[in-house]
Amino acid sequence: ARVAANKAKLDLATIQGTGEFGRVTVDDVKTATGEKQPERKRAAATGGADVVEMPSGFVPFTGMQRAVSNNMMATLNIPEFRVSREIQMDAFDTLYQKLKPNGVTVSAMLAKAVALAIAKHPIVNSSYSDKDGGGIQFNPDINIAMAVSIDGGLITPTLKYANERSIVELGENWKELVGKARSNSLTPDEYNSGTFTISNMGMFGVTDFGAILPVGSGGILAIGGTQEMIVPDGAAILGMKKVKKMKVTLTCDHRQIYGSDAAFFLKTLADIMENQLEKIAA
Repeated sequence: ARVAANKAKLDLATIQGTGEFGRVTVDDVKTATGEKQPERKRAAATGGADVVEMPSGFVPFTGMQRAVSNNMMATLNIPEFRVSREIQMDAFDTLYQKLKPNGVTVSAMLAKAVALAIAKHPIVNSSYSDKDGGGIQFNPDINIAMAVSIDGGLITPTLKYANERSIVELGENWKELVGKARSNSLTPDEYNSGTFTISNMGMFGVTDFGAILPVGSGGILAIGGTQEMIVPDGAAILGMKKVKKMKVTLTCDHRQIYGSDAAFFLKTLADIMENQLEKIAA
């Protein structure tokens, strides 16, 4: 320790020792010079609480984490905007309870509803293209990619032709895709073919959030959790009633999708989920 202190031109007497009987160690000298970070002294646990050992140090990205990071960075130069709307969910939830025994999931129902709304507003299913100085690339198919959190990253299994298929078929396909995602066995076409994306965090208790636009697409819909609310109702005895509502937020590429496009799309989506449930159940 004395040699190290002399080399660093430090007075050994000014260094606080952590060795036996307060002896200054080489590590103490390194800490004094900034070469080594001081070790944190942990307080003894009291009241029966466990001491939590937090992660420390640098951990390099996995290949998937690096791809997600690169994709997020690639979207920063896109002029995006967000539009939100609340959707009443009572009838939708009743339909889900009816379809659930057939293996139909909420994810499949959301994908079907969104796909049906997109069919009425194809601009939301488009992407921007640099071709000939800029333009709109329309997609002839409606393929709904849905974000799924997996070990080490995020992936978007895709329900292809979601507007054309039955809800039972979509439910079976979604179960298969999620299983493949968990076992890391999705084919590129099963996670790279989305034309529109849904990110649903409602099951985690999140009520409202905005999603970052994926590379190469024009829109992504962020879905929050359902909440009970009190709303005016002229037919009710007290003039009020309790309903379930869900907030959705649409992020769009403003180069080809405008505010009115987003507003009309969300209006159609709400109408389908509130009043045209037979189309989802088909």
